[in-house]
Amino acid sequence: MGHDHSHSTGTNRSRLSVAIGIVACVLVVEVIGAWLSGSLALLADAGHMFSDLAGLSVALTATLVAARPATDRQTYGYQRAEVFGALINGVILIVVAAFVVVGAVSRLLSPESAELHATPMLVVAIIGLGANIVAMLVLRPAAEASINMRGAYLEVLGDTLGSVAVIVAAVVILTTGFGQADAIASLLIAALIVPRAYSLLRDVVRVLSESAPADTDVAEIRAHLLGTAGVVAVHDVHVWAITSGAHVFSAHVVVEPQVLSSGGAGALLDRLAECLAHHFDVEHSTFQLEPAEHAAHEDHLHH
Repeated sequence: MGHDHSHSTGTNRSRLSVAIGIVACVLVVEVIGAWLSGSLALLADAGHMFSDLAGLSVALTATLVAARPATDRQTYGYQRAEVFGALINGVILIVVAAFVVVGAVSRLLSPESAELHATPMLVVAIIGLGANIVAMLVLRPAAEASINMRGAYLEVLGDTLGSVAVIVAAVVILTTGFGQADAIASLLIAALIVPRAYSLLRDVVRVLSESAPADTDVAEIRAHLLGTAGVVAVHDVHVWAITSGAHVFSAHVVVEPQVLSSGGAGALLDRLAECLAHHFDVEHSTFQLEPAEHAAHEDHLHH
């Protein structure tokens, strides 16, 4: 059935608030740890944490804006603010990845310029790992239903993996003295960031270009509607999303003559809307019922 968007928005705000508090605390610890240890990997992870803090704050702002009701000017409300929040998150991730790569390459080319203290690096990374796991668990339940929340969840997931990379690098430095493990871990963190940013931006483009949602099969929807009693043909089908979990559908439906002559149009509309809501989780649907003779002389192409 359709999503209770207002309820999920309130829950998302609570989850984001908790995650923001956790990330802010870890960010401070990692910055101090990077300064004490001289670790580029820890600094890279702190930079990633800063991007997460900014991204989570944007996501929280987006959920607050998205909760505003529809108006005569914003007829669908402000739900798409979540998509713009995800867009900003994706851009932040790309910028952070570029910064990390430049710093890591510089460190690899001039390893003698780095003075590392692996013990504080290890301790801080372990603290960061624990906090990131908690934040990830807080955000995970909402990640499937909202592109905005998925962006926030993926950022914290990347931080978790980044903390693991820093821990491994610190252990290598402590046991072997191979200081360049720190720069290599930084590159690994960048490699974790880029695919997540690409995935997020791809989904943003899909929504903003009003493509059919990835989990929607237009042919299957058309087949379901054609199976409804009284329906002769379905054309001009459009499916898009205002934001994740808020699918919108419109179509022209050619009906049998007796449907209109007998006053059965209202009942048919109810059946069509129920079909979409039950089988395809479409939140908002619009149908134009028309007799066969009307469909035959329409000027535009049918699909």
